[in-house]
Amino acid sequence: MHLEGSCHCGAVRFSLESKHPTPFNRCYCSICRKTAGSGGYAINLSGDFESLKIEGAESIAKYSAVIDGETSQAERSFCKTCGSALWLWDPRWPELVHPQAGAIDTPLPTAPELTHLMLEAKPDWVPLEKGVHDQCFDAYPEESIEDWHKRLGLER
Repeated sequence: MHLEGSCHCGAVRFSLESKHPTPFNRCYCSICRKTAGSGGYAINLSGDFESLKIEGAESIAKYSAVIDGETSQAERSFCKTCGSALWLWDPRWPELVHPQAGAIDTPLPTAPELTHLMLEAKPDWVPLEKGVHDQCFDAYPEESIEDWHKRLGLER
């Protein structure tokens, strides 16, 4: 599926191809909450990094979170002008890019179920809105975004 996205101020626009465009998870870790300004569930799409096309690259800054005292290899790209979170790229999986669902302008498919992860980091003020078929994990599940899409017949 072809996806198009942008930051809030319009300084950055991007597009990419995705076989896994259904927002599948809600991550409650402090990194997702604090870098995307949400209760979590920010990075939950997967796309083909080679297909990523960017307009306004000069307005992009990158952040690598510190986890357990070490700087992560993953780079979170955001707009320097408005602060919008855009995508995450990790050199350990260089063929993938993970756009923030909130930055995507293309209508996205609705998930038939969700994966709630990193619940051990969920603050009390964030409600757990769990559906009947949703799965919950204190840390990371073993099922990947690709496997989740395949299991539910959602690959595009």
